Amino acid sequence: MTESFPRLHARTRRFTLGVPRNFTISPDGGRVTFLRTRSGTDPVTCLWELNVASGAERLVVDPLALGAADEDLPPEERARRERSRESAGGVVAYATDREVRRAVFALSGDLYLTDLASGGARRLPAAGPVIDPRLDPTGARVAYVTGGALHVLEIATGTDTLLAGPEGDLVTYGLAEFIAAEEMGRMRGYWWSPSGDRLLVARVDESPVTLWHIADPANPDRQPVPQRYPAAGTANAEVTLHVIGLDGARTAVPFEQEYLVTAAWDAHGLAIVTLSRDQRTMRLLSADPDTGETTLLREDTDPAWLDIVAGVPARLSDGRLVWVADADGGHRLVVGDEPVTPPSLQVRAVLDVDGDTVLFQASGEPSEVHLWTYTAGTISAVTTEPGVHSGRRAGGVTLVARQSLDTEGTTVTVGSASINSLAERPGLEPRVSLVRAGSRELSTAILLPSWHVPGSGPLPVLMDPYGGPHAQRVLSARRMFLESQWWAEQGFAVIVADGRGTPGRGPAFEREMLHDFTISLQDQVDALQGAAALHPGDLDPSRVAIRGWSFGGYLAALAVLRRPDVFHAAVAGAPVTDWRLYDTCYTERYLGHPDEGHYERSSLLGDAEKGDAEKLERPLLLIHGLADDNVVAAHTLRLSSALLAAGRPHTVLPLSGVTHMTPQEVVAENLLLLQLDFLRKSLNITG
Repeated sequence: MTESFPRLHARTRRFTLGVPRNFTISPDGGRVTFLRTRSGTDPVTCLWELNVASGAERLVVDPLALGAADEDLPPEERARRERSRESAGGVVAYATDREVRRAVFALSGDLYLTDLASGGARRLPAAGPVIDPRLDPTGARVAYVTGGALHVLEIATGTDTLLAGPEGDLVTYGLAEFIAAEEMGRMRGYWWSPSGDRLLVARVDESPVTLWHIADPANPDRQPVPQRYPAAGTANAEVTLHVIGLDGARTAVPFEQEYLVTAAWDAHGLAIVTLSRDQRTMRLLSADPDTGETTLLREDTDPAWLDIVAGVPARLSDGRLVWVADADGGHRLVVGDEPVTPPSLQVRAVLDVDGDTVLFQASGEPSEVHLWTYTAGTISAVTTEPGVHSGRRAGGVTLVARQSLDTEGTTVTVGSASINSLAERPGLEPRVSLVRAGSRELSTAILLPSWHVPGSGPLPVLMDPYGGPHAQRVLSARRMFLESQWWAEQGFAVIVADGRGTPGRGPAFEREMLHDFTISLQDQVDALQGAAALHPGDLDPSRVAIRGWSFGGYLAALAVLRRPDVFHAAVAGAPVTDWRLYDTCYTERYLGHPDEGHYERSSLLGDAEKGDAEKLERPLLLIHGLADDNVVAAHTLRLSSALLAAGRPHTVLPLSGVTHMTPQEVVAENLLLLQLDFLRKSLNITG
């Protein structure tokens, strides 16, 4: 390896380039289309196809061959990529017809169609820069959004029809609103009918949402970017649903609850899932596309909150409902009205329904994610080797993507064939042990330098968590710990711990986060003490640092503010410092409405204003991208102002033009090096 790890880590987008993804299996199980860049350092994503019988791969679409070397993306597409954390370019998404014979995609705002058999791609005429194109199931038409309007293009004739145009600048048709994309995993705003003769379309009106401005202080000649941001306790966008025919005929599909979670339209009918503002009631509704009348099929309730699970609702071939619900202490797969998995198996997502077979992800041990099938009353394990697995299934063929601690990167198999990963080798091997640490037996990873001899002397400690709800760091996958191992090689004992609120251990463990984010700090202390007990003499409790990004940044700042007796330095990247400034769906799920009185306990601003006896006494580095539209820079700036007013020294590193993802190569590389320098100086580490 000729490049340093920080540079390679940045160039490879954290070693995600070159990894195959976004798989689609043809109905006969004979072909798999997928996305992959041409190397582990190439950021341009191409469309490929695998012949399952022969194992041969074929390049279908190369954006460079289409003359799209430099992307010119419309603002809506940039926002979509930020919401989906997409760091590559090229063909980053595609949609096929039912038979997987044709595919459409957007490239630099242009609309393209490819015939998957011949591999030829051609540009189709469009009314403007294209967002989210999707073929109808028959492959005869493609719908797309431009300028907030939904269009349908007849491929054979080139006839373009405006189905729904916005009535104002703050109205869109066919796009997901900010909350749906950022917090609910819904990246789409329209769905084709099975026959391709009409669509279910979301109309989004952002006029009730508070107007914010994202400024660029490094370029004062530029106008601030206006953004409608639904902060906790304020109004969300108004979302309504309409069935729209190809002739423009429109039928409203009313629903009562605040959030549209998802929709599904298949041979068994049209269904929508909605969620109340407090997220304690979820409804599954069937809808009559002719009249818009809805019928309640299922209502789930929970005194804390309900989880949104990917892949449901779905149907078996006989029409029985496939769902995931909490029962008897577990996230369970439900078929019809009956839970079919044991409470000890935590179902994470439904990946596919192939006739009468359901393919789903689930965990027994929280650090592992396995594939299972349900068929005719029987659940069967598809994967058994330790690791983190995902997959797809169609035509009786199952695709398995596996990451593990004993192999580099991602391996993808389809029957006897495999899809190659072209990811770069990181040049270091995580020396990680997965343990249960502390009084709560928290899932914890401990990483030591490769050159360290146990018992040879105590190492400074770096806690490296995310720590927040709905996100896991401690997984049996090597890629999860590459950056942590680099830190270990710099002379740290690195500890990564998943506290209460993280998935994989059941609803009760997750819901302990209710109304109090600060329990995540208690769990980090518990994990630290547990790890020290497992490695006596190897961890130095007098030199403990913590770093994190987003919720992890909040947790890092919280650590030095509230537990300076344990933590001696912190790097807080893009931290949420005042939860009133974060969005409705995420924040209210855990802390409730601001009027309920649960926000002060979890806010960092009050800590900054405490008396001299409780002042900040540990080094704190705050890092924030000034173009961040998710956790806006106001979080860091308000905390810094409060600390400054109270005379508490700290360091702020503003990143001009950088969003929440920090995708820029030079920025990502130097951020690691600057953090290392800060922590070495703060902990008096030499050599």
